Amino acid sequence: MENHFESNDILKRLPKHLKQYIKPQNYAHYSAIDQAVWRYVMRKNVNFLSKVAHESYLEGLKQTGISIDAIPNMYGMNRILKDIGWAAVAVDGFIPPNAFMEFQAYNVLVIASDIRQLEHIEYTPAPDIIHEGAGHAPIIANPEYAEYLRRFGEIGCKAISSAKDYQLYEAVRHLSIIKEAANTSPEAITVAEAKVKTLQDNMGEPSEMARIRNLHWWTVEYGLIGSVEGPKIYGAGLLSSIGESAYCMTNEVKKLPYNIQAAYKDFDITKPQPQLFVTPNFAHLSLILEEFANTMALRKGGLSGINQLITSKALGSVELSTGIQISGIFTHVIPFEGRPIYVQTTGKTALAYREKELVGHGCKTHPEGFGFPIGKLKGINLAIEDMSPRDLAAYDIFEGKTVALEFEGGITISGEIITGKRNLQGKIILISFKNCTVKYHDTVLYHPDWGIYDMAVGKEVVSAFSGPADLNSFNLITHTPSSSTIHIKKSNERLALEALYQKVRDYRTKKKPDVSVTKILKELQASHHKDWLLAIELYELAFQHENQQLCSNIMHHLNHVKQQRPEVGKLIDDGLLIIRQKLLKN
Repeated sequence: MENHFESNDILKRLPKHLKQYIKPQNYAHYSAIDQAVWRYVMRKNVNFLSKVAHESYLEGLKQTGISIDAIPNMYGMNRILKDIGWAAVAVDGFIPPNAFMEFQAYNVLVIASDIRQLEHIEYTPAPDIIHEGAGHAPIIANPEYAEYLRRFGEIGCKAISSAKDYQLYEAVRHLSIIKEAANTSPEAITVAEAKVKTLQDNMGEPSEMARIRNLHWWTVEYGLIGSVEGPKIYGAGLLSSIGESAYCMTNEVKKLPYNIQAAYKDFDITKPQPQLFVTPNFAHLSLILEEFANTMALRKGGLSGINQLITSKALGSVELSTGIQISGIFTHVIPFEGRPIYVQTTGKTALAYREKELVGHGCKTHPEGFGFPIGKLKGINLAIEDMSPRDLAAYDIFEGKTVALEFEGGITISGEIITGKRNLQGKIILISFKNCTVKYHDTVLYHPDWGIYDMAVGKEVVSAFSGPADLNSFNLITHTPSSSTIHIKKSNERLALEALYQKVRDYRTKKKPDVSVTKILKELQASHHKDWLLAIELYELAFQHENQQLCSNIMHHLNHVKQQRPEVGKLIDDGLLIIRQKLLKN
């Protein structure tokens, strides 16, 4: 599993099911155009963000080893990130939200290793290495923020999704991929956008995952910090977008104090955000996260938590008051007076205690589901879990005894007790019966012919959460994305342009000091007259060498490009301004 990426002590702690998302970075696949895009965005961002970003940003660039002049090799980054207790891995675009957050819980930064096209240099809806590497990585050098990110992942990966959440994830992933891909038809994008909008408009009541994903968006991705009147940027989406980082500072973007209501504010990844939330400090982020966690089924359990698991139609777990944990796909619950009295899973089910599978109670033992009562026995104030050995003997809850247990709400269990399991505090967490019949009034829930009945013991459901209690109980290596990042075969014209970019890069890095800048400009004008970024790089070299005639020739070309492509006019002007400011300072 690890043969395609360089591991380290932090990555070795990752469970196998997360490693399935990791892919090689393939650094050699970055073209000279990709490197120029990185360099332009980083220079423009650092120049602007030095004035408007949180102070952790520039310091974090140094601490995380991120270069302005070259796309980072993330496994080289790992040697530096380990000093702040983090690591980085490459993935293909969006991965499922639970997995993304679980990586964070293990102090691992997920980086989409592809880079945006030159045509999308200001903004891309697809996650890319500029967004992840230059946006997320620097801020985690701040210890308070890094702990928030880890804790967010720890809580967020337990959030329960709805079945529609996954459909929306797949639709958004597909849209981001085709929007970033070259040569995608406008019709295909329109169809994909319409599908995303239809799903968003028909999501119903937002799930826990939808709400916590909103919190993630308005903090980790698009967060501002400080005062509403004079905020600074810390969100990775803003730090990595040369368009939005400037736009968000204008009065056109409404600034709101960050609070838990942000969990109910949806977002659109394809458009600039009309409002942003401002946290006074990083510690406040953790306070809101804990406030939200207190609303989750993870901490509240109960009938609501079980119903959320049923709605999700996905693998989840409940924990009873004794500590026993049942993991499976929950399909049915019998309520009584607002609380669950019997719960049923369908298909493979495993039992655990403190996140460790109970011996003899994995999916092989329970391959077709598991049903269990919850609550107290009728007419007895003392729950089974709270009974002393003397109490248990008094009610014949003892090995070898044939009993008929009637629970509040109408669940009855009759059969011969074989044995029981206790937790570390001595409370019974599981009782096994033979010749057992389980009924709800006149409805048979378990028949003696079905074999041994294992009754989980607990008077209430204290927690319900996404995923299994013990990660080893289930085969979780099943991820097959419906779409992958599209890499179009490059035309001869594109390859020729990349070769010109490479010559300039080699010249600047002194790999080939005899390159003729004048000759490259002539080739650019003759064969690639609409390209602007290479001309910016040529202008920098001419300006450095005080070659006024060459500067004038390049400016003539750039002015021609502006006339043909007015949409890149500001990009050209900003690039020239950065060059002049930097070189004049030196």
